[in-house]
This record gives sequence, structure tokens and C-alpha cells, in this order.
Amino acid sequence: MLLMRAFVPSALLMGVLACGSTESAPAVEAASVPPSQPAASPNATDAAAAAANRYAWLPEGTYTAKQSVAHRFAPPAGCQRVAVAPGSFGHWLRYLPLLPAGTPVKLYNGQLKDPQNVHAAVLNIDAGTRDLQQCADAVIRLRAEYQFTHNPAQVHFQLTSGHDIRFEDWYGGQGFRVSGDEVLPAPRPVEKPTHTVFRRYLDQIFTYAGTLSLSRELTPVPLAEVQPGDVLIRGGSPGHAVLVLDVAQHGSTGRRYVLLAQSYMPAQQMHVLRNVWGEAALGAWFAVNPQEARFSTPEWTFAREDLKRF
Repeated sequence: MLLMRAFVPSALLMGVLACGSTESAPAVEAASVPPSQPAASPNATDAAAAAANRYAWLPEGTYTAKQSVAHRFAPPAGCQRVAVAPGSFGHWLRYLPLLPAGTPVKLYNGQLKDPQNVHAAVLNIDAGTRDLQQCADAVIRLRAEYQFTHNPAQVHFQLTSGHDIRFEDWYGGQGFRVSGDEVLPAPRPVEKPTHTVFRRYLDQIFTYAGTLSLSRELTPVPLAEVQPGDVLIRGGSPGHAVLVLDVAQHGSTGRRYVLLAQSYMPAQQMHVLRNVWGEAALGAWFAVNPQEARFSTPEWTFAREDLKRF
């Protein structure tokens, strides 16, 4: 059942201003960056665990770990990926499927993203057909897809109004409707928790959630302790969110490096970000320096306090 909470102005409730450019980093010029070398094949145990991951939006039988994040992007020299438990969110992200190398990023309407020089790879997952799956929505999508594969009853997210909408309630006939600045309970057909129904639920969440609501659901963590599955997020309107896909650590210095993925505005295909900030040799990896006040990504600069965790 929906719990009625404090209401917010409808412009925020809609969640459509989740991403923006007011606080973003300067536009980058095209750079010639060497492509990442393919990662070494995982050992038999890790390969078996990767094969056990499910990516429910893919046609059955089409997934291959050789077209995954882990295989496309080797850690920086002297580094190893941090340990993640098989079955965890971090492990699931590490083996996300990618489209072929060189694939451009497209918007939800099929047009090309501008610019095209900030991505190192494109995730093999749909962007939808409406201008909904923007930055925070992409984070929500991946977290929800992971939960859906394990237990659909786990899936729930807050709207900007503060209402917690559970997928289990939604497909069970307990929907909602928005009237002005109010979110009201509304009956809907009872359905089975198929992936098609799940995607309709997510589109409703994308419409009325954003960086503000997602940032409230997450727990702050120190940048020095970054792990796969963490989120760099600045809640607001505008705001932005970038997901940490993977983390590697240098064997002698202990320094950490991260792979990052985002969507942006307008809604677009999720993509692995390219390091364009003077460290082209890192390819898609970004060095983490907890002593610096800011953490720059190609289209947004975060504060070091902006790292959060599910």
C-alpha cells in the first residue's frame, strides 16, 4: 500500500530534470585515445560464475562473457580487480554485456549522442523509446535488473515525493496516479512478474524519480573505499549520477582505479566512460585520489563526498 508523505512541486515530482549541465565539467575536445586491450580470460571458477549471471533483457542464449566489461577492459598496469563475491551486484556489473567495439552512443530516438568522444564502450541494454532513462534512471535500471534476476520482490524505489513503490505491489494490482502534486493509490490489473511487466513498472519509476530521490535512498561512503556498484551522485535539478562498474587496485601503492558508466540527458544508451582528463593512457579507467576535493568525469564534476552505496 502507498504511504502518503510530504508532497513536492510537480516539476520535481516528474523527475525529468534529473540530469543537467549547470554544474557539469567543461566540454571536451576530441581526443585520440588508444583502445583498452582485452582483459585476460578469467579462471575457470570466475568464468563459471559469470556464466551463472542472468541479464534478463537479452534474448535467451545470446549472452557471452567474451563480450563483457571484464573481457573488454583489462586493469591498469600493476593492478588487479578487487575481489567481489559471485552473485553480488558488483560481480553482475563486471560481466555486463557490451555492444561491439566502436559502436556509437545513440539517444532514445535513434539520433547520435553529442559528443561521441566521451565513451569507451556501449552497454548492450536498451535505452527505451521515450526520453525517460536518463542518468539516475540508468542506475535504477541496472540495480533493478540485478534484483529482478534474483528476486523480483526485492525491487522497490522511491519517487521524488518520497513514496516507496514496490514492484511486487505494482504487478499485484496496487498502482498509483499523480494528481497535481499528490501521489494517490490507484488500482491496476494484476499481472505476472514478467520482464515486460517489469519494464513498464520501471518507466513509471523513471517518470517520477530522479537524482534527488535516488540520492536519498543511498548511503554515503568514503571515496577511498569505493567498490563496484557504488554511485557517484549529485542530487538536484540539475544533478547527475554515474555508476561504478568495476574497481582495480595497484599491488604496491594501493591506489584504486574505477570504470564508470552513465546515461545522460536526453535519455541515451548507457556507456562506459572514457578518461579524457589528461590520463589518456588509462583508457576507460579513472584514478581515485581521495585527497582531492573533486572527482571529474567527462560530463560532470562531482565532490569527493558524492560517493554513495545501495
